[in-house]
Amino acid sequence: MSLPVLTAVTGARWESDLVEALERSSHGLDVVRRCVDLPDLLATAASGQARAVLLSADLRRLDRESIARLISGGVAVVGVVSPGDAEGEDRLHRLGIAKVVPADATAEVLAGAVAEAVELSTGAPAAVSDYTVSTPQRTMPNLPPVEDIPPYEAPTGTGQLVAVWGPTGAPGRTSIAVTLASEMALFGVPTLLADADVYGGVVAQTLGLLDEAPGLAAACRSANNGSLDLQALARHAREVLPRLRVLTGIQRADRWPELRASAIEQVWETARQLAAAIVVDVGFSLESDEEISFDTAAPRRNGATLTTLEMANTVIAVGGADPVGLQRLVRGVAELREAVPTANIRVIANAVRKGPVGSNPESQIRDALMRYAGVDDVVCVPYDRVGFDAALAQGRTLAEVASGSAARTQLRQLAASLMGIPLGKKGRRRR
Repeated sequence: MSLPVLTAVTGARWESDLVEALERSSHGLDVVRRCVDLPDLLATAASGQARAVLLSADLRRLDRESIARLISGGVAVVGVVSPGDAEGEDRLHRLGIAKVVPADATAEVLAGAVAEAVELSTGAPAAVSDYTVSTPQRTMPNLPPVEDIPPYEAPTGTGQLVAVWGPTGAPGRTSIAVTLASEMALFGVPTLLADADVYGGVVAQTLGLLDEAPGLAAACRSANNGSLDLQALARHAREVLPRLRVLTGIQRADRWPELRASAIEQVWETARQLAAAIVVDVGFSLESDEEISFDTAAPRRNGATLTTLEMANTVIAVGGADPVGLQRLVRGVAELREAVPTANIRVIANAVRKGPVGSNPESQIRDALMRYAGVDDVVCVPYDRVGFDAALAQGRTLAEVASGSAARTQLRQLAASLMGIPLGKKGRRRR
């Protein structure tokens, strides 16, 4: 049985040699089409004519989103570079192509790379790439499980990714994210704070960074065209405090297509190398849209949120400490568990006070979340309107304007717990 293959290689001499080498290999490869450009390649791949493609690093308009579309369509991708082109090989790897071979490789090497890429693509479990485009077929009944599926590879970086999420209703996600990140930085942990709210982030305004050039969108553009590395990410992330960098977010909701899931994935992988802690403020919606989308290649608005939650080491679920906020939090935690079953969830009840929930608010909140959401570990952050208002008015952190705030004390302890930092009785770091 032959294996149908596409080629999209610039340079007539290399393409002719590749086609000849593939067809004379002993692996039964059949070149069904020689695509002239990227649109031709994507259209042919979407028609289901091939199982793999060989493409060159200098293919015009090639980006990470195109690679994600090929992979999500079940087409394995093998990169081809001119002999000795280390820069082209590095770019293909950054675009998410694992197998890269030189154009002058032997027939057996080329065929072996294609066969290995196809084998990996059919055996790999569903992962972050599922959030790149809409996939209506995922709502169909599941097929019998495949035996001997290889385990998902752990990320190469060491940075801890903390996603701060919460249901609709402004429960205080951004305030919690900014405070956690600043406390981690004060502990001496190199920290990156990122705003990935696709409905309009406000981290920049909270810190007094009125910036019309979102850092995260710029980093995503670099990731999408294969030019994102540590130096590029560091340029996009503004340093606002010692050991604290910030990737500002989009301020207008209609700019959400700039935060594509495939690019976000690459940004977080690179961020793990840049910082020891990455705190990300994400949007509230967990809808995946595949049941209402007829275009399987359409970008997904909530892909950035779902990708971040999937990749996070810890997800902080923030809810308001009032009857409405707690009801939304209970339902939200259930939706979060359904959307990302592997998530390690920590729950915060924000702005805890006596008025809305009775005279013993912490006890009643813990009992309610245990009974209705099965949450046995809740961080109750006291209501501190004065402290947070002062921080917002000055564009500074809670630690800078209200160091003795009771809300800061709870969040400082949580930040230490997330980073594995032991604290003394007075909340100071043990040496």
